[in-house]
Amino acid sequence: MKQSKTNGSNLGAWIAVIIGTLYFIVPLIGTFEFSLRMKRGEYSFEAYRVVLTDPNFLASFGYSVLMALITIVIGAVLIVPTAYWIQLRLPKLRPIVEFVTLLPLVMPAIIIVFGYLRLYNSSSYIPFTGSTLGTNVLLVMSYITLSLPYMYRSVDTAMRTIDVATLTEAAQSLGAGWITIMFKVILPNVLVAVLSGAFLTFAIVIGEFTMAALLNRPAFGPYMQLLGANRAYEPAALSVIAFAITWGCLALIQLVSRFQASAPRKI
Repeated sequence: MKQSKTNGSNLGAWIAVIIGTLYFIVPLIGTFEFSLRMKRGEYSFEAYRVVLTDPNFLASFGYSVLMALITIVIGAVLIVPTAYWIQLRLPKLRPIVEFVTLLPLVMPAIIIVFGYLRLYNSSSYIPFTGSTLGTNVLLVMSYITLSLPYMYRSVDTAMRTIDVATLTEAAQSLGAGWITIMFKVILPNVLVAVLSGAFLTFAIVIGEFTMAALLNRPAFGPYMQLLGANRAYEPAALSVIAFAITWGCLALIQLVSRFQASAPRKI
């Protein structure tokens, strides 16, 4: 009787997996097939060639990659010490910090960037939008805010799996300062979590549209929207490329997660 129930539950699970897979894969296959039909009467990668050789594609993608890397570095510098200090000395503040870092999930991106524009426009005391550099800084600030839920939760979870107090006391007994403790003791133990948050941040920044569009920055998201409004086959090819980038980041997260599970703790 138990065997039959187990088989039935396994069958139901497989059916759910198959339906879910088809739900995601079939549209992707259709999009990929459509992207190959740019030349009438034959399949070709002409749409991909046009997209990949477009100077605007290279410029917008390069710009978004640069913004993503800056966001990841600044976000890690902010999040890792914060999560460490909360775990070590201020555990009662964890609910408050978690609430603050989760706010970008419940606040639409358009509200966040509109608030930034109201605070830092060219007529304010800190006119970020008065120059190209200032607008780029404001965009990075927006991206950091958007990435907070993913980066903080990842790092905080890793902090809870290690004995932060013991590692800190051991390092201090050997004469290590706070900077040495952070970079040579704590960071190596949570590096995989930081990388996981970094890959998620990268995928988010590459596909983000609202903030870059409202700030009038030449990012990859607005480029995809502009291309989709004026072309037919190239947007399909661009969608496949963007999907591949996103899934590549997810695959890297799985890879570093497995590495974390098998790697020994550094003490």
